[in-house]
Amino acid sequence: MNRQLASFVLTAVIAAPVWAAPQTVTLAVPGMTCAACPITVKQALSRVAGVTKTEVMFEKRQAVVTFDNAITNVQALTEATKNAGYPSTALPGPSR
Repeated sequence: MNRQLASFVLTAVIAAPVWAAPQTVTLAVPGMTCAACPITVKQALSRVAGVTKTEVMFEKRQAVVTFDNAITNVQALTEATKNAGYPSTALPGPSR
């Protein structure tokens, strides 16, 4: 019985990365008021562990972020932009 439990736990630990799924969220970043602002926002988001892609659009005042949901979450992303001086909120819509 203990051997079966150990085998199950080992399998679960090894397979855990399979459960992770990349997600994409669009953040509204209304505080971006100059052409240099997106650079700061992109740097802040890129430093969050688990972020794999960041596209910041000054004209739309938005950031599209792809991240590993096993490592980070939307709250961590909005906290990163807030700490950089640009509070953000997740826009409603389907996550990919």
